[in-house]
Amino acid sequence: MQVDPRGQRFAAALTTLVLAAALAFAQPWILGFQAAVFAIGLLAGVRNSPYALLFSAVVRPRSGPPSATEDARPPRFAQGVGLAFAAVGLIGYLVGPDWLGAAATALALTAAFLNAAFGFCAGCEMYLLGRRLTAAGKTA
Repeated sequence: MQVDPRGQRFAAALTTLVLAAALAFAQPWILGFQAAVFAIGLLAGVRNSPYALLFSAVVRPRSGPPSATEDARPPRFAQGVGLAFAAVGLIGYLVGPDWLGAAATALALTAAFLNAAFGFCAGCEMYLLGRRLTAAGKTA
């Protein structure tokens, strides 16, 4: 399955805003909302995540078809990585220590910002590295 990379950057920009709010206000419900978005992207696919649906309904009709598409597997894996960081952040905010919640949220925020601003998807790169290591292990 292929996805529009512009939609991925749009989703990363919204994720950046949500995670910045979660960090600024130290509100677990905001982080929980983003965790739910990550979970939907992981389980239902990135094309079915709330931010992708918003992109498809509002932005893409005004910007036309993409000039290129990309494999959906790396961004889907990245949603799982984001979910893991959000889960650790929620544990920190709800159970303690608070610094754990802030640190995990800040790391997720950094990754989302890098994707939104520069098109660098850290989770996608982790996926690709894992694929390369798996392939190298099979040939050894």
